[in-house]
Amino acid sequence: METEVVVIGAGPAGLAAAQQLAARGVRPVVLERGDVPGFTWANLYDSLVLHTGKRMSSLPGLPFPRNYPTFVPRQGFWDYLRRYAEHFRISVETGNAVTHVTRADGGWSVRTTRGEWRARAVVMATGIVTNPVVPALPGRERFGGRVIHSVEYRRPGPFRARRVLVVGVGNSGGEIASELAAAGATVTVAVRSGANVVPLTVIGLPIQYVSFWVRKLPRPVRNLVVGAVQRITVLRRGPPVLPRPAHGPLDAIPLIGFHLVDAIRAGRIAVRPGVAEFTPDGVRFTDGRAEAFDDVILATGFAAALAPLGALVRRDAKGFAVRIDRVASADQPGLYFVGHNYDASGGLYNIGVDSRLTAARIARGRS
Repeated sequence: METEVVVIGAGPAGLAAAQQLAARGVRPVVLERGDVPGFTWANLYDSLVLHTGKRMSSLPGLPFPRNYPTFVPRQGFWDYLRRYAEHFRISVETGNAVTHVTRADGGWSVRTTRGEWRARAVVMATGIVTNPVVPALPGRERFGGRVIHSVEYRRPGPFRARRVLVVGVGNSGGEIASELAAAGATVTVAVRSGANVVPLTVIGLPIQYVSFWVRKLPRPVRNLVVGAVQRITVLRRGPPVLPRPAHGPLDAIPLIGFHLVDAIRAGRIAVRPGVAEFTPDGVRFTDGRAEAFDDVILATGFAAALAPLGALVRRDAKGFAVRIDRVASADQPGLYFVGHNYDASGGLYNIGVDSRLTAARIARGRS
């Protein structure tokens, strides 16, 4: 099957890329492994709420409904994705899991579980959620309990009255640990390198809006603003209960909101160092202490989902493809990436930027 452009993935990145391409007269084929647009968002944990404000989180061309809250819940965002696809008449080929992307006759061959497409350009809108990072911890095979990654977590019911270890304190880990503790689980979090904790809002504005403008300031001024926010937080909420990492809150996505630290301070969640190994009935931490657990949830993050590309592209230190101008492959002409930029501006805001850049570059290539 022949087409001009193949977009791989029909989550927010793929839908935004398709909309921007169509606005420039390019109608792509959009391939989605799941059975609906936004399949990944349909299967994340029930209580998930966007940390980013709705004014900087909608996709190009369609704002969120006015009655949506500032921080949109998962169900509302999934509804929005489906409405987005319908509004812009984006045709999505569902049930098409991409297995290989290779060069072919100066263009691309995209092989899926349902066939093969040939295209001039390929847009990887695969994000990260389909590629969870699972650390190789010694002794896992002898542990008698349950081990899952945070991407498999849905709701707290199955963990009620159980001893649960959450490994990692990113935003997913913090939210899951807090929810489990509130639902009656005995929760411990393992913290290897610390976390920068920032408020969800500052003077009534989402922290994302504040950080977006602060990032435009000179570095010394940024440091002054960040330091002021940290001092105010200590005055209002007490000293930190989690170690701070070497990097600052503007250099990587911080832990947003105080749900986790409040639960720790109240004694509802225990804090331990990193995990050294599994034991038959639990884990041993890096300080030598061993404790028993029924369940271990690995909130250990995600990496760029680039498996179909094989060795066609180089990866940077964080596992993302090396790019030019944010979106274009540094190694392969006609290959683009939307939704592979993550920083304090917000992943959805960056998707808007990336989709416009990508569509403009592909449209220019037609002339």
